Amino acid sequence: MDKNLSKVLNPTSSSEYSKSTYKIMNDRFLDSSDEDTSTSDTHSSSDNMPTSSSEVWKLLESIKKDPTLAKLRAQHRNIGEENENVDNLPEPDMKAGKKKEVTLKPEDTISVTAEDNLYLDPYQMKIKKNFATLKVDTESNKNRKMSDGKMKVFDPTITTAGDDQYDGDDLKESTWYRYSKLGVMILIWLLCTIILITKKEKVSNLHQISVPPGHTKTYLILDRPIKHQISVVIEGALLPNYYANLSTRWMTVWVEMFEARVALELSTPLKENHIKYSINVSEFWTIPLVLEELVDIVPELSVKKVFNLKNFDSEVLSKCFVRIHFETNLNNSFPVSVGYDLSPIDLEDGVIYAAIVLLGLYIFIIFEVVHRTLAAMLAATMSVAILAALDERPSITDIASWIDFETLLLLFSMMVMVGIFAETGIFDYLSVYTYKITNGRIWPLINTLCFFTGFLSSFLDNVTTALLMTPVTIRLCEVMELNPVPVLMAIMIFSNIGGAITPVGDPPNVIVASHPDVISSGVDFGVFFLHMFLGVSLVSAVVYVQLRFMFRNNKVFRFAEPQDVQELRHEIVIWQRAAASLTSYSKDEDVVRETLLKKVRRLLSELKLKLVQERTPCENYKANLEELTEKYPIRNWPLLYKSGFALLFVICVFFLHSIPELNLSLGCTAFLGATLLLILADRENMEGVLARVEWSTLLFFASLFILMEALSRLRLIEWIGRRTEHLILGVDTQYQLSVAIVMILWVSACASAFVDNIPLTTMMIRIVTSLAQNPQLDLPLMPLVWSLCFGACLGGVATLIGSSSNVVCAGVAEQHGYRFTFVEYFKIGFPVMIVSVSVCTVYLLIAHVALEWNT
Repeated sequence: MDKNLSKVLNPTSSSEYSKSTYKIMNDRFLDSSDEDTSTSDTHSSSDNMPTSSSEVWKLLESIKKDPTLAKLRAQHRNIGEENENVDNLPEPDMKAGKKKEVTLKPEDTISVTAEDNLYLDPYQMKIKKNFATLKVDTESNKNRKMSDGKMKVFDPTITTAGDDQYDGDDLKESTWYRYSKLGVMILIWLLCTIILITKKEKVSNLHQISVPPGHTKTYLILDRPIKHQISVVIEGALLPNYYANLSTRWMTVWVEMFEARVALELSTPLKENHIKYSINVSEFWTIPLVLEELVDIVPELSVKKVFNLKNFDSEVLSKCFVRIHFETNLNNSFPVSVGYDLSPIDLEDGVIYAAIVLLGLYIFIIFEVVHRTLAAMLAATMSVAILAALDERPSITDIASWIDFETLLLLFSMMVMVGIFAETGIFDYLSVYTYKITNGRIWPLINTLCFFTGFLSSFLDNVTTALLMTPVTIRLCEVMELNPVPVLMAIMIFSNIGGAITPVGDPPNVIVASHPDVISSGVDFGVFFLHMFLGVSLVSAVVYVQLRFMFRNNKVFRFAEPQDVQELRHEIVIWQRAAASLTSYSKDEDVVRETLLKKVRRLLSELKLKLVQERTPCENYKANLEELTEKYPIRNWPLLYKSGFALLFVICVFFLHSIPELNLSLGCTAFLGATLLLILADRENMEGVLARVEWSTLLFFASLFILMEALSRLRLIEWIGRRTEHLILGVDTQYQLSVAIVMILWVSACASAFVDNIPLTTMMIRIVTSLAQNPQLDLPLMPLVWSLCFGACLGGVATLIGSSSNVVCAGVAEQHGYRFTFVEYFKIGFPVMIVSVSVCTVYLLIAHVALEWNT
């Protein structure tokens, strides 16, 4: 690739081009319109390119800072000379049988084999107009997606907008699909827009009351109940539920329904002789309180509960009123704020709506209807619209509070650091060093990467590990001429497995290990590590054997095409990305953009020539170690020292994160490290750095956070927890521990594969602690904790969006030009998840049921 691009940036090397090679670039390929010709003539050399256009080129960081262009010379001011008349280029040495002069026409039919197929990434290239048909040997192309055994070679007229255009049956099929997809998405958008326009934000009206000591306080609701549920919100000096076993002060709340003898008014106090009859229609809700002397000191806490009222027919409900009773065991009056909702979201309805949204999201992602970021945005918008339709529309402030800005800050900061770090050439250097110690063999390379990834994930969070390891893995695979996709899948799997070992390796572990009940049961860093390390070691060994079996054919690590074709395609994507980053905002940008588009057209013509020319079989080229070492040195030692210092600061503070006196979160630490590196690097502009940030990945995470919280408010997570608890309580006492371990492990694993494991873990830890505190069950807490940790961490292995590290790794790989689909990963990840969770099941049952290792 360096050779081809150097011809653009260094005109002296363009003699390698052949004018006969460019004869295939006929009127269709070179845009023979007068306008294009004049443009080419006007800007055919760097001498004619205005200074302002050169300045635009200098700011084109999308291409200058691309990792694959790090070796290019900085002579970008000569880019215009690429457009010089191709007739002036010398004639190459043409040997018979090697190359053929080809002019493609729309009606031409050319026979090729599977390795000759032309691939253009639809997310990177938008092409239209004429095409020629290639008859493909379908027997050698079983693994390629073909509609009718034919493949199209497209005209390389590039546009930055629009979709692929076809002729004949393909055109009709593509048009039908495109407009159907467009219609569905517009319908979803229109429905959400109408709902959000017509529904107001829900305003919580809280009323202040004071509960006297030794007496019951009654709060009257003058509105008649609408359905058999009522939601009550209480705010005051309350304790979280996980401190319930430490509290000696309580407040009990219950709901009473009554029929009045007289008309009730807000200004008229309710007396007992006004009540015809009354009945308690709910269970008792016990809320832990602080001590009397702390009531005015501690911050207020808000809790919410949905009371399921006893079944009454609609006629009885229409005659009755509801009042809420409060009673405490405090010695003083207790002030509290009360709010209510007579039409809360029904559990069954909410679960159905949540399941529809979640299913729609996965359909869009699995079948690649749209990019996963847009799919998450649509799903998040739809979930908020459903809440609005159910009279639970959140405010913008509420929605913003759902986003985990700590995670986004961590991702953004590490992306900035890795982007600057890549400019030093350290990733290339490490790739060559790994190539040296593995002697260029595939499985020793994968073993090294997987072990190192799992080790880093144990002590750093696996998101940071993914950001650090993915560029190294991609560059190493490029050096060894390997397909990075299966190797990245392997390190994604081991990143999730390794993150399960320690309390800081994965967000679910942080949630579980920081729970007060878990801490009070004696779980510290050492105990956590000991219990999880044994299980993770077994899982790692079994998963490694499974991956060796699944990748037993080393051909899966090789490209189906020659390396020069792969590099040429990658080069086309990079130039296209650079052209797409420019707009028609100014004339100067138009000049640079047209120059880039002409370069893309020429590379596409060269690619077509490579695909249709006859080839003589040759061995795959493997550069020796000396050549690789000379080709990929450290390019910027001063920047490497600065980057290493900043990264060392971040990693050291990450390791010290568990110290209580250290008041820095992971996100703040990473942000301080990124700021330090920007200061040390002393960059003149920020555009190049910001261009390396995966903004689509950050937007995907933000949309996913909103979606998960909306699904939680639709009570999907609550429904999962209730079903799990109900099944455990329904078995015999002697089998309850075994059933609890299996249920918690598999429910958390399967749910984590399809929903975010952070809200799931938050809900499941409540179920785990409540099961351990239930006197009827008498279950030890530790086995349930380990089951939850294994399930939440290993469940993310199953799907591409099952864990944060998977999403980050896929995003970075796509930025480097290597894109793999949801289904491709699912074929590997889901079987690995099933096997790994099965191994954990056996381990937990032996350790905690058979051996009773519950300490």
